[in-house]
Formats: sequence, C-alpha cells, structure tokens
Amino acid sequence: MCGIVGAVSSKNIVPELVEGLRRLEYRGYDSCGLAIIEHGQLTRSRTTQRVNDLLQQSSKMSGRIGIAHTRWATHGKPNTDNAHPHFSANLIGVVHNGIIENYEELREQLKQDGYVFTSQTDSEVIAHLIHKNYIRQDSRHLLLAIQDSLPLLHGAYAIGVIASDQPNILIGARVGSPLVVAYGDHENFLASDALAVAKYSSQMTFLEEGDIAEISENEVRIFNSHGKLVEREIRPVPELAASVELHPYQHYMQKEIFEQPIAISNTLGNIETIGPEIFGANQNDWLGINSILILACGTSYYSSCVAKYWIESMAGISVQVEIASEYRYRTSVPNPLALVVVVSQSGETADTLAALRHAKNLGHSKTLAISNVATSAMMRETAWQFQTRAGVEIGVASTKAFTTQLASLYLLTLTLAKLNQRLPQAIEKREINALRHLPLAIHSVLALEPQIISWAERFSKHKNALFLGRGMHYPIALEGALKLKEISYIHAEAYPAGELKHGPLALVDESMPVVTVAPNDELLEKLKSNMEEVKARGGELYVFADAGSNIKSTPGIYVIRMPENYGNLSPIIHVIPLQLLAYHTALTLGTDVDKPRNLAKSVTVE
Repeated sequence: MCGIVGAVSSKNIVPELVEGLRRLEYRGYDSCGLAIIEHGQLTRSRTTQRVNDLLQQSSKMSGRIGIAHTRWATHGKPNTDNAHPHFSANLIGVVHNGIIENYEELREQLKQDGYVFTSQTDSEVIAHLIHKNYIRQDSRHLLLAIQDSLPLLHGAYAIGVIASDQPNILIGARVGSPLVVAYGDHENFLASDALAVAKYSSQMTFLEEGDIAEISENEVRIFNSHGKLVEREIRPVPELAASVELHPYQHYMQKEIFEQPIAISNTLGNIETIGPEIFGANQNDWLGINSILILACGTSYYSSCVAKYWIESMAGISVQVEIASEYRYRTSVPNPLALVVVVSQSGETADTLAALRHAKNLGHSKTLAISNVATSAMMRETAWQFQTRAGVEIGVASTKAFTTQLASLYLLTLTLAKLNQRLPQAIEKREINALRHLPLAIHSVLALEPQIISWAERFSKHKNALFLGRGMHYPIALEGALKLKEISYIHAEAYPAGELKHGPLALVDESMPVVTVAPNDELLEKLKSNMEEVKARGGELYVFADAGSNIKSTPGIYVIRMPENYGNLSPIIHVIPLQLLAYHTALTLGTDVDKPRNLAKSVTVE
C-alpha cells in the first residue's frame, strides 16, 4: 500500500527521500511526492508518474528535513491534488498511510473553522487538525499538537509530520499501520518499511501501537499512547539492500519466480525432525488441539486452502479456512481448543490482522503466524511464529511468498500428523527427504520456460480463460487464474473441474482457452472426463500433465509434461508453470508486470 519515508539530517536529504520511495515502489502506488523545509518554508513536489519523474522534479530542491510518500488511492482520484504530502496553511506538512474513518465529520468541523480543502482525501483532515491544535498554543510545540489531535482520529494510520517553523523536528505516529524509526550517522529516519532506509541505516526500532516518535538529527524520543516517555528495542536492520537489485532479470516477478528454489531451501532450513518446536511451541502447548482455523486473504488464502486438504487427509484434524475480511464480520462459534493460524506475506495485512484480533477477543489463545517478515505485527501478536524466508518480494503478484507459505504449511501438516500419531518415523524421514528435494524439482520445472513462452503468445490473443483443477490442485488453479488476471488483465476464473457441467461449460467455445492442472493422481481419470467435455465443445485445452498421465497433444489439446509426479507436494510444483504462463502472457501484452494497475503489495487498509 502507501509508503512513508521521512528524514532529519545534517545534509541534504532529498536524494535519500527519493531513494527510499524507489525502494517502496513494489508496494504499488498511483502518485508520489515529497516535501522539505527550505529556507524556513515548506516546499513540495508531487506527481502521478513514477518516482523517476519525482526525481527529475525535485533535482533542485535541498533541505535537511523532509517527508515523502507513495500513494495508493482510497479517497479521491489518483491526481496531483490528492497526492501527498498535504499542507495546512503552508505551516504543517503531513504524509499518511491508512484510512481515517471519521474524516467526513472532521472535514465539516474544520470547514466551519475556516479551513479550505484542496483534495478529496481523508488524509488532509490530519494536516488541518494538527494545524488547529498547533496555532492555538501559547508556545507552539508540534509534539503536543499531535498528541492532542490523534485521539480525534478514528481508523488506522501511520503519519509523518513536519512544521516549517520547527525545521529540526520530525514526528511519526502509528495506530494500526506499521512505522519504523531508523538510526543513521548524524541523521535519523522514519519509514513504513525497513527496506526504504536499509541503505542508510544499520539499526531501527519498530514503533508499537499508539507510539509517537519525536525525531531530530541526533536524538529520537518515543512516547506511548499515554504520553509517557518509553524505551523501545533497537534492532539490526535486516539485510535487505541487495535484494532490490534486478541483476540479469527483466522484472522482479521473473527474478522472484526463479528465486523459488533458494527461497524454499532457506525456509526449510536444516530441519532434521518434525515437531512443534519448529514453530516455537512445545509438545504440551499443542496437545488437545482438535481443529484448525486458518485466516488469510488473496494468495495467502489459496495456500491455506491447499493446507486444508493436506491437514485433513494426513493429520486427521478438521480445518476451516476463512477469508479474513469476512470472518470478523459474521457470528462464528469459537473453539478454545482450535489452533488459529494467520498467513500473510507482510504480516501487516489489515484484514488478516483484524481477524486475528477478533479471534483472540472471542477467546482463541492458541495462535500461530506464518509470515515472511519476522518483526511484523502478526508475528508479535501471536503465541507462536514461523518465518518464511522468501526474502524481499518486490513484484506485486506474489510468487515465492506463495510457495514458501505452502512449504511452511506442509511442515505444519507433518507436525500435526505426528502429534496425532499418524507420522511413523520411516514416513517422517521420507517426507523430510521429499521436502529437501523440492528445490531441485522446481529447477526442473523452471526449465520448461521456453515451452510456456510459446503458449503465452497464443494466450495473449484471448480476453478470457478458465483454469481447472481437482482436489488439492483446485486452489492451485485459483492461484493460476489470479496471477493471470492480476498482471495481464485477461479475465480468468478457476473451477473444480467437476463443476464444469454446473455452469462454466456454457462459456466454453473455440475462443475460451482452458488451462488444466493434471497431476497423475487418483483423480486423473475423472479429470480426463472433464477435459473431454471441453474438447467436445470446441474449447482449447492447455494441460500441465505429470509423466505417466498418458495425456497426449492432439488438435485442440496442448500438453506440457512436468518432470515428475511429486505426490502430496505436487501443488508446489504445479503452481510454478502457472506463474510463468501469467508472466510471459503479460510480457507479450506489454503490461506493467511488477506494478499492475489498481493493485498494491501490502494491503494495510480494509
């Protein structure tokens, strides 16, 4: 979602602000801007183009304190007036991530006080509200004005604030949206993502809920929601800087598809035995667990749906997978013996985080987070944690985060099976060996890229597509359709293959390509019957088949044969060619692969 960078320094910070925004481009945005204090005045530059355009616009700006922002539109169109930073009376400058739910009420009150609004955003009310509380002080104090203003804001926010008459102070505050303070040499930073400042800092602090940070060139003071001065842990900045380089790849998505063997290898680590200890728990912690509730959104929801098949068949435990954005808004029946698992690439997904908190309020105490970010809110707010080690994922369309989630959820499956006495030692050893072989198996699938490129050229001529799968491969078909629609803008839907005759078959004709995930498993013969239904209606079939499946290329049926059948881990293998198909189709169509329109990487608003 939106990105924030702020800095106070002994030198010109404009280049650092722009570089910070460049590193946040992966989150998705439709405008960007920065503001500095220059010669005692607030000066800003804003654009609806890319950060490179902002770099050109701001090349002659110079200041030692500033704030910058990439915006993903929620309130108001993507235009320059709605771009951040927002000013109030050329005295207060604000950048904001999140949503202010009561902005309309505040906007009307501020209009009555004489404030003129120049944007349609909810964020502009923050600038005017702080200004109102700032100018009524006998002795102006920016921190106090912000402390007076924040209780009036309802919703989620991370903000950065500067005042033209206090050119040495940057204020940051967070409620519901992540914000970090980073420490440099005669300069300190504020950012919504540690990646933004990894090049300039080696230490940072994650602000906690309700914290306000007062930042100067050589000092950082942090106050909690009660206004009390507190100390927060200072941590090393993660090794992120090298991860943002493309190296030989054309796009980050392509790079991240090909990074999946090492990402899965890093996620699995050197696991020698299966047990709750992998997740930071012990045997007694998980004894008595009789069901699993998984909460997730988007791609993470699809990985969780695969896990349902795994856990129920291998561990014999009932699994419920809920779309996080729906779960908290319905009446559910809590089970205190259930393990609640939240799955999120960023660990900051607003809907999933809210669903976790709702589950805890209902009495669920057994909670586990699976996330790619060790320091994220979900990892801090659950009883147990497992970090996927995918590395930084820049492309908006998730690839390596998805497959490392699957690997992690398979470890969870094996752990639950072992606790239920359903994983004999010999099978445990076999499963660990199969996991260790995954990176090599993925390398073999990546070698199919030239064949997939030829499919993509044909695919790019269509406007719609169907994806079919059965059993645990149905969620993989869903993921394949999601990838195609995300980055190529071709309308794609996925169905369990057995559902064709219950509606989707009406759409099938010679203009409707049908992608079929066809592993050589117990459902293969059923799937072949579904394929015949498509063929009989003149549909084109594009089949990813395992060796030994006896599905041959004939007119109207195109087959790419996978290197091997991989049993229960087949979903991890079969999603790789679907990622490549989406990528190369989008490449053929000339879309912005890494930054698809209207989408954002880390969805930190509802």
